Parts: sequence; C-alpha cells; structure tokens
Amino acid sequence: MSQQRPLPPGSTIGILGGGQLGRMLAMAAAQLGYRCIGYAPAGDNVAADMSADFFENGWSDNAALAAFASQCDAVTWEFENVPVSALEAIPPERLAPHPKALEVAQDRLNEKRFVEELGARCAPYARVESDEEFARAVERIGTPGILKTARDGYDGKGQWRIASERELDGVRFPGRPCIYEGLVDFDTEFSVILARGADGDVQFWESSSNRHEGGMLVHSCLPAGEGVSEQVEAARAIARATADALGYVGVLTLEFFATNEGPVFNEMAPRVHNSGHWTIEGASTSQFENHIRAVAGLPLGGTETRFARIDMHNIVGEDALAAHAILAEEGEPHLHLYGKREAREGRKMGHVTRVSNEPA
Repeated sequence: MSQQRPLPPGSTIGILGGGQLGRMLAMAAAQLGYRCIGYAPAGDNVAADMSADFFENGWSDNAALAAFASQCDAVTWEFENVPVSALEAIPPERLAPHPKALEVAQDRLNEKRFVEELGARCAPYARVESDEEFARAVERIGTPGILKTARDGYDGKGQWRIASERELDGVRFPGRPCIYEGLVDFDTEFSVILARGADGDVQFWESSSNRHEGGMLVHSCLPAGEGVSEQVEAARAIARATADALGYVGVLTLEFFATNEGPVFNEMAPRVHNSGHWTIEGASTSQFENHIRAVAGLPLGGTETRFARIDMHNIVGEDALAAHAILAEEGEPHLHLYGKREAREGRKMGHVTRVSNEPA
C-alpha cells in the first residue's frame, strides 16, 4: 500500500471478514471518523452490526469484490484465511497489509521457513502428505508431537496431539497437506504484537503470558513474568525483521514459547490478535486503533501499558449466557460480548478484561 497522505475523516475503510475482530476494528475506525463496510460469505457476521454496508458474497465472486472495493478508500482484513485470490479484485494501492503476509501465514511450512531465514528458531517439523510420510516424520522427530493441517487451522481445529507412538493407530493422515511438529518443553507461551506504519515506524505492546486449552487461547495476563521478560527482546527482533521483510502495514502478531534455550517461534497472525484484546483498556492505544491508524496513513499511537496488572479471559460457549453477572464484580471488569447469535461449545463469544494497579 502506498499512500501519499492520511485518509480524511469520512473516508471508507473496507474490512474483509465478518467476525469479532472486524467488529472491533470497525468500532475503532468510527472513533477516528471513518465509516466501514464489510465483506464475507453468508453466516453469523457480527461485524455487520458495525458496518455502514455489508457484502455477503463468496470469496470467488469477483464482481461483488470489485463493487465492494469501489466503495473503499482503503481495504484490510480481519483474519488470515481470506483467499489470496480474492485480493486480486482490490487495487493494490488501497490494500494493507501486503498480500504477501497472507501468502506466508496461510501455509504453516512456508511460515516456518520464512521466519527461520530471519533467524528464528522453531520446533522440529516435517511436511506430511501421506500416511508413509506421517510415519517417517514421527520416527525422525519422535513423540510427543502434534499433527496440524498445513492450511486453514485455528483455535485448535485441524490439530491432533500424539503423546506416544502407541497413539499412532488412533490418528490417520487426513488426506490433505499437513505438518508434524515435535512438542516444545516450555515455561510459558507469549505474544509479540507490533504495529508498523506505512513509514516504517514500529511500536510494540508489552508481551502477555498466554494460556491455551485445546489449542484455544483462554487467558492472557500482564506482567508476563521473568521468563518472558528475559526473552522478549530476542522475540521482538524476529517480529520486527518479519514485519520489515513483508513491508508490513498494520498490526502483526507472532507467538512464541519461552524455553530454557530462548524463544521458540510458534506461529504468525497477520492481523489483530486475541491475545491483544487487553490493549483496549490496558494500553495507551489499542491494537484495533493502531491497525486503523496504520491502514489510514495516520501516525501510530503510543503502546504503553496503563495498569500494574491486567488479566484477559475469553468467554466461550454457553458461559456467555451468564456473562452480564461479571458486571457486578468489584474492581474494574470490562466486558465485551461479540453479538454472536449461537453459543456453541468451543466458540468465542466475548472476553472480559480486569485491570488493577495493585501489585500482582
């Protein structure tokens, strides 16, 4: 994206994708005087509630994509599974980040090779495209490990954990390209989230310690602890190199394991990220506002942490039905519900952020 000057108030920002991240991006854009329109296939598109207009069309509908793009002064996306081919209908000068970020992030093998060339260390891994390759990968890398689809997996979907070779009979190659990874012995998982402007300015938020269950993030907290603080600078160097190599504009997230041998790269998300939701209340500028600032060509905002202790919990499935009870808690609970109509098991329905200036 090459932008000569910032988008003036009243301009339109298009968002590809209709989920909660698009919803929160649109809310941040409205605060800065922009209108948003969205585009996603038909479904429970909660971002539509915050959009001036919303296109419910398929990713292969080039005419609809062109009509959508014609109404936008800038276009971005809210999740990394937007087909790269769908971006061809959008003038490249209006699009941020660059499509190369999607090309890299949509294939786990390409992603790992990309960051390794920039100096990152990854868990041992192998591409798997048959039962025979699966068996050889397990033999070479060993167990415990995890088999992941190379594309389209998120929140633990498309993943199969293998604790020992005895469990191999219960896991079969799913018939599409995968990657097998050895599990990492780590102290904690943490995120490095940065915003990069069109002028190359980079701002980092403080890294949170993250806890996952079943492959889904359930809790992020600050401060992250000594194990993370000792490794965050090395991880930030990888994240900055990644953003620079991609010519990135917007918010970029890299997830790491903190280990005895330093940070080990896990995966990349070329977008705003669940582990950065705490920034809405907890930072000088939220990840959503800074992404919009970058896309619109505005100066980035400060990313300083505003509280001594911050905890963000996801609200999943039917827990959302009683979530308003959180508002009766003492302290400062900040509740965010995403407006999803169906509370399914394992579905993110909202989050709550609790902040305090009391010592941890």
